[in-house]
This record gives sequence, C-alpha cells and structure tokens, in this order.
Amino acid sequence: DLDAVLRLARSAPPLEDLPAPRAVSPSASARCRIGVARDAAFHFYYPENLEALQAAGADLVFFSPLETPSLPAVDGLYLGGGFPEVFMDALAANAGLRADLRAAIEAGMPVYAECGGLMYLARSLTWGTTTRPMVGALPCDVEMTPRPQGHGYVHLVTTGEHPWLPPEQGVRGHEFHHSRLRDLDHARFAYRVQRGHGINGEADGIRYRNVLAGYTHLHALATPTWAPGFVNAVAGLASLERA
Repeated sequence: DLDAVLRLARSAPPLEDLPAPRAVSPSASARCRIGVARDAAFHFYYPENLEALQAAGADLVFFSPLETPSLPAVDGLYLGGGFPEVFMDALAANAGLRADLRAAIEAGMPVYAECGGLMYLARSLTWGTTTRPMVGALPCDVEMTPRPQGHGYVHLVTTGEHPWLPPEQGVRGHEFHHSRLRDLDHARFAYRVQRGHGINGEADGIRYRNVLAGYTHLHALATPTWAPGFVNAVAGLASLERA
C-alpha cells in the first residue's frame, strides 16, 4: 500500500542533523605501526575502519601481498577481504613475503584477518583442480565452492579466546564467501555464531597465537571497541619488545 507508506513518511518527525565524521590523519605520535595488505587481491576495507585505527594511535603501512618482496617493519597486521583465489598464482609465487608472514606470526605478531585475509593465512587454497600454497600459518586448507557458504548479516558473541575483547560481548558484521575450510585441526574460536554461518555455522574467528582470523567483516562504528582494542594489543606487545 504505497499511499499508506507515504502517509506514514509525511507524519514522521524531522530527522536530527548529525555532523559529518571528521577525517582522521595519521598521528605524529603513533603508538604502533600496523601493516595493511592492500592491492588487487586484498582491497575490501571500510574507510572508517582504517580511520578508527589511526584515531586509536596506529600508523598504517600499506603493502602488497602480490608484489612486496618482504614484510615491512611493522608491529601488527590487518589483512582484509578481497579475491585471493583470482590471484592465487601470484600470491603463491611471492614466497619470500609468505615466509616472512609465517615467521612473524610464529614469533607472536598480532594479526587481524577477515575473509580473504583468513584464506591467505591458510596452508593452501584450492579452486577447481588448482591448488596453491598460501602462508601456512593457520591449521587449515581453503576450498572454493560454487555457492555462497555464508551470505548476509552476522551476529557473534565473543568467547574467552578473543585476544582483545571481553567474553560475552555482542559483535555484528556481515559475510559473503564462496569458500570453506577443510582439515581444520584443533582450532580455538573467538566467537560463537548466533546468526549467520561464520566458519562452520557455530563458530567464527580462529585464534592461533596472536592471530584472529574469521569470515565476518566488522565495521568500526558497529563495534567501537574493535579498533582501540586491536591497537592496544599491538602497541602493548610492541612496547614490551622494545623494552
């Protein structure tokens, strides 16, 4: 009933004027350096997420898993979403960076990875009859599927395994992935899934050393504690290493 909808719209009170978000510039007194994977294979980042990390005290250092030959001097890593399956040959060919990432993770570097970033950190990625090695930091393999394994909004609740958020905190996000994990060995999960699919329909967010890697894409405005918590974790460990 379009007429009824229009009547309701006309009767609604005026919307409150909200100030536009203030652009955030990198701080001259940044507390830590966070490497952000950004190229044709990894490019799904909400601008607000990057701004929130900067506002929390991070200096962002962009690098390309496709072309950067070695890991830059950073204290933590943010590996966002994208299409690693399309560029799996080039990602596999950059063996030097993959080895650097694996060594940094084993040494305890904090890493946050979403969807494509999760896939990149796995042992291998298979699409059809082609399999290529990935970073090999997570105890799982990734297989592409013809249909989405997860599609839509996600409601999560943190477990005691989350590296920087307290247990039983609600987290909202979204997922859209045509892949699933195989041969996942002895995983610890940072989230219980209340709505959505995540990794297996019940859990999301693999926790390995100081890595948190899941299929859910978070938004900094929906989870305001995400960016400060991650930066605090990165900066805290970096300060200990420099002491």
